[in-house]
Amino acid sequence: MIKKPALYVRTSTDKQQKGLESQILALKQYCTQKGIEDYLIFKDFGVSGAKSARPGLDALLFSVKRKEVSEVIVYSFSRFARSTSHLLKALDDFKSYNVGFISISENIDTSTPMGQAMFTIISAIAQLERELIAERVKTGLKNAVSKGKRLGRKKSRNSKLIQELASQGLSYRRIADLADCSISTVHRELKGVLK
Repeated sequence: MIKKPALYVRTSTDKQQKGLESQILALKQYCTQKGIEDYLIFKDFGVSGAKSARPGLDALLFSVKRKEVSEVIVYSFSRFARSTSHLLKALDDFKSYNVGFISISENIDTSTPMGQAMFTIISAIAQLERELIAERVKTGLKNAVSKGKRLGRKKSRNSKLIQELASQGLSYRRIADLADCSISTVHRELKGVLK
């Protein structure tokens, strides 16, 4: 089977027909300049880029996995993915299937040394972003604990009532009925007390 380049276009709303047409025109002109005559076109019309599951994108990824695609060509990163993590996951998948990725607006082609370098830089920035977010969350949690704030969900069971009913020798089921909670809640409350 001969692999073909795949063109992917997307608009966020169904009122952007001209936006879809202009992307297709730009990608076709790119193909003409590069001597590419035979290609597949995948479209998502009126679909948010924040959604990782899109009919056109899903069909494109299926074709990539079936080894029908040689490279994916998009007008810009934003037409393909709205988040760095989504873009990186797709680029990793493409790499594993030996499929190139070209964004004509950003002038990036992952099959070239410069494109590979850009991919590495984007990956490093995304990793740094994830680590900084994790660090901020940890710092925020430590700060909250140091100020005496309780973390997690507020306990909603009536511990005093459950323990009082248990001391009367009632079954877990009867305690759960009277305390208006589940049997597992009764068990969780009493497992520490009954040791």
